[in-house]
Amino acid sequence: MSNGKTLETFGDGSKTGYLLYGPPGCGKTSIAKAVANEAGTSFIHIQGPELMNKFVGESELALRTIFSRARKCSPCILFIDEIDARTKKRGKEGGSSVDDRLLTQLMLELDGGEQHKGVYVIAATNRPLAMDRAVLRAGRLGKHIYVSLPNQDQCLSILKALTRNMTLDTDVDLDATAQSEACKNLSGADLTELIELAKSAAYEEYLKTYEAAALEGTDLGDMPCPIKAVHFEIALGIIKPSISEKDKRRFDRMSKRFKKR
Repeated sequence: MSNGKTLETFGDGSKTGYLLYGPPGCGKTSIAKAVANEAGTSFIHIQGPELMNKFVGESELALRTIFSRARKCSPCILFIDEIDARTKKRGKEGGSSVDDRLLTQLMLELDGGEQHKGVYVIAATNRPLAMDRAVLRAGRLGKHIYVSLPNQDQCLSILKALTRNMTLDTDVDLDATAQSEACKNLSGADLTELIELAKSAAYEEYLKTYEAAALEGTDLGDMPCPIKAVHFEIALGIIKPSISEKDKRRFDRMSKRFKKR
């Protein structure tokens, strides 16, 4: 897909930013990277807390430099993670004069008009209600997208993507795994951990089989090491959701409150 065609889905995206918000580990960063990859654009990833500098004016300079670099390699997606760390409500939640100056500089960059052309800003946060409303208005971070925990179909898609280049035994049923009670409320990060646990279980079995064969003087050669259904069962018995049912309800309520602002 060409750059122009993909970026058309943003509308006039260079004149507004996008805020991805929701529980941690649900793929906000992955979404931003996937958009950049699909569009074939440059991708700059910065962490909100990284912008803080104790010296007067250095934080604002760092932000100006980042936007300047994004413009030089446009079309570019500039992804700001944990943006709530630097966009707290002015005068509240422990905000400092440095925070206020940095927030003002960010809004100036987002208001950049033609200078902003070709730079698509995507930000992510777990705490949208802590952010100053001025930065969330139309023309700045004006498009808000809630990224929730994956449902069963999305869970299946994630599992398929994570195991695309792995050797799975014929007894593995990813659809059944995605629909299992143990997978309920697992985030994208949790599903990644699930696959890593299954891989570890498969490798442990492989080592035991190989060591037993070596003791018997049997040469197994290049013995395959597929991930079997039993390995997924072991992993599912270990993995626990990083986001509880209570936290999930809290984030859902937060999303509704945020949409009403």
